[in-house]
Formats: sequence, C-alpha cells, structure tokens
Amino acid sequence: MVPRRASRIPLVLAGALIAVVMLGVGIYLGGHASNLPDPIRSALVDDDESQLMQQAIDTISDAYYRPVSRDELVNKSVEGAVNSLDDQFSHYFDPRTYERFQHATNPRFSGIGVTVQGTPRGLRVAHVIDDTPAAKAGLRDGDMIVAVGRSTLAGHPASYGISLVKGEPGTTVELTIERDGRRRVQTIERAEIVEPVVEGRMVQTRAGRFGVVVFTSFTSNSSAQVRAAVDRLLARGARGIVLDLRGNGGGLLNEAVDTASIFIPDGTIVSTDGRARERHVYTATGGAIRSSVPVVVLVDRNTASSSEIVTGALQDRRRAEVVGTRTYGKGVFQEIRELPNGGALDITVGQYFLPSGKNIGGRGVREGDGIQPDVQARDDPDTRRDEGLDAALRALATESR
Repeated sequence: MVPRRASRIPLVLAGALIAVVMLGVGIYLGGHASNLPDPIRSALVDDDESQLMQQAIDTISDAYYRPVSRDELVNKSVEGAVNSLDDQFSHYFDPRTYERFQHATNPRFSGIGVTVQGTPRGLRVAHVIDDTPAAKAGLRDGDMIVAVGRSTLAGHPASYGISLVKGEPGTTVELTIERDGRRRVQTIERAEIVEPVVEGRMVQTRAGRFGVVVFTSFTSNSSAQVRAAVDRLLARGARGIVLDLRGNGGGLLNEAVDTASIFIPDGTIVSTDGRARERHVYTATGGAIRSSVPVVVLVDRNTASSSEIVTGALQDRRRAEVVGTRTYGKGVFQEIRELPNGGALDITVGQYFLPSGKNIGGRGVREGDGIQPDVQARDDPDTRRDEGLDAALRALATESR
C-alpha cells in the first residue's frame, strides 16, 4: 500500500477523483442500480442526485479544454469507487479487461509454468512448475513479477497480470522480475502447461515410510484426487500423511470442505458470513480416514484462502499438526457481478471463519493474520534439501510413535 503523504496536493487530487467517481457512476449506472452490489449502489446511486451528476459530467464533456471520452470517464469512475473500498481483493474490470480475463481461461492459451498470487506490487511467484519455461529461465518461488512488457502491474488485480502473461504457445512474453531488491528483464517463450494438481509419493525415513501429498490448487474434483492419493499411500503402508499446501493459493470452497473431510469425520469445517447473505456453516461430508493415522500440514506464506480453510480446520479440530511459516491470511471471498457496459465487478462479499470462530484475515482485507504453525520451518531455496519437508517428516515421526 502506498504511504499516505502529508501534502495538500494529493488530498486535492483525491477529492477530485472522488468527485469524478460520483459523477460517472451516477450517470452511467444510475438507471441500472439493480445491477450494482448493495454497498456500491447505496453509496453511489441516488435518484435525488442523478440530475446533478449528469449536469456535471456534461459540463466536463462540453467545456474541458481537450476532448474527453465519456466511456473512459465512466470506467475510471467505477474503478475509483472500488479502489475507495481499500480492498486489495476487490476490482473493477472494464469491458476490455474483462474480455481478456475471460479469454485467459481458454484452454487454447498457455503460459510459462508458474502459479502466482496477486499483491499490491504485482504477481508474487508462489510455485514454479518443474520442466517448464519458467523453471528453465531460472524463476524461483518468491520472485515478484512487477511488469509484463510495458504494462506495470502495481495496483491491478492478479487476473490482469495473469492475462498478460498467458498467450499462444510459441509466442514470447517480456517480464520484469524483482528479486532481493534487484530487477531484471527476461523474455520467456510460452508453452502448453500441464500442471499436476495432486502428486503423491512415498518417503522412506529412519522412523518408517510416510506419504507426502503435494496439492497445488483447489480445482474441480481435486479433493477426489487427494483422497485417491491418500488411499494409495496408506494401502502401500504409509504410517502417516504430510499434506503439502505450500504455494497453494486456494480455489473452490466446496473442494476445501471435501478435502478437510478426508481427515475430519464430522462437525464444522468452516463458516461464511456476509452483509448481504446469511451465515452458513459447512460441516464434514463423512467418510474420513482412520483418526489413528497421523497427519501434518505443511504450509508457507503463499498458502492462502481455501488452503487456509483446510489448514485451520485440521489445526482447530486437533486433527493435524501444522508445520512451516505463517500463512497468507486471506479471510474473505469474492464474487464477479457483470455490469451493463460489458465490464464486471469482482468484489468481496463475505468472510471465512474457522471452527474456532477466528477469521483467517484477522485485520480485514488489508493485512491478514493468517495461521500460525505449530512448528516453525522454512525451506532454503539455495540448498538441495527441502528443509520444510524435513521438519514435517520429523513432526510426523514423533506423532506416529
């Protein structure tokens, strides 16, 4: 977040921006108030003020010293309205950006082989997939992508940056990458990426054989893949399970509930609440593995959202020990609401609460508390060993005695 300056000029500019926000939104959306979410509708659309707003924006269009696009005024107005929420997870997509966002999910498109998380500065690399263009180019977990081509990413939603990174196989993309305070520009060729969402393997230690399940994203049917991997490892004689959620930025809520239910037999997994929606409690779906099987959840700073739901549920219900570093702290969820101009609002509509009643975000949408691990451990990317996994296996060995 940019520090607030003790200067009158930014305050004046901020006031002008707010005025433009009120004007543009009132004119363009005043007649379509039902399409707006309640918080923005109530704040920005008022029938008594719509004539004043229209007159003001007409004056800008007619009298400003250079031509001004009304569409641009409207888009900047709505963008400013959302920015005024001071919510890093809420965004406005103008029609062009929203179209790009939708195309980015097209399977014909490809990428460079990273999973990322949006930050106010750009895209933080959460995980580099092995044997991909990103891995071959030397990208590392924790790198920050601050620009794509000539487009800086600061202040934009993650989907904006992701849509720029993706493209047709064989084409190239120029990234500005920041690491340890230094920046470099690197050109990477895009390719079709096949990312394994779930990977299970057996690890032999002095204390016995343990199963490790690496889980990268809560996509459709991913919980079933986790269950299949866990069952295979237990059938092969695993004495316990490490659920590796490092770099997992989340995904579908129902998949998080189903994943937690693999280990928790009954009771609360998570609850949600929002100003415009009733509180809902999600409970375990049944069919959990034996409670005698020890479980350790391995996390890092990039473990977020649905991953934190699973981690927090297993920790709160005393079903697993958590090893790693403090998690991201995303305790809110968003919905996309399409607008009449072809754009869309992606806004925060509710919060997650763990079985203990704690909100993962802790301090709202700006800075999250996250989940504190039971055992602190951090992987050193400059070594060949995985120190985080080593710590998780030691904890699992202790639990299995």
